[in-house]
Amino acid sequence: MKTLHIKFIALTLIFLLAGVKSYSQITKAEIMATGLTCSMCSNAINKQLKSFTEVDSISTDLNTNTFTVYFKKDSSLEPKVLKKAVEKAGFFVGSMVLTAKFHVDKIEDNTTLKVDDATYTFIDIKKPVAHAEGKYRVLDKGFVTQKEYKKLLKSYSKYPDYATENENDYYLKAL
Repeated sequence: MKTLHIKFIALTLIFLLAGVKSYSQITKAEIMATGLTCSMCSNAINKQLKSFTEVDSISTDLNTNTFTVYFKKDSSLEPKVLKKAVEKAGFFVGSMVLTAKFHVDKIEDNTTLKVDDATYTFIDIKKPVAHAEGKYRVLDKGFVTQKEYKKLLKSYSKYPDYATENENDYYLKAL
């Protein structure tokens, strides 16, 4: 009987520890698209973004060409998936801001966090972000305009991996 309890406790601990990993919950993504000329353009982007089962709803601001994507509870998509959806509709991402909860105690400058296949590196953090919940701007190539990316390359030369352009690596700045 005692060994049965020990086995049960051991299995429970293994199950719990197996479930513990770096986790993030991106609850919302604000995507400013470039190249739109009419409402049909925004419809094409909306259609692409709504095709994902993880998406709960989308709101569109036609004045700023911003698409706010809300995700279902306990599900989110990597930024590259959203970027590819906008590009599949025939447009480009000019800016992407994520509202997310990263499950770490705090985020400091140059903190790296691995979540599934993605690696998030937090740069230009002036003061530590407690509880890691907030808004983060994606600063990678393809998530900002080309002109802005050229400026960022010079500004973030102290982060040598910033220029590598790996599609699974994301450089985020807290807003």
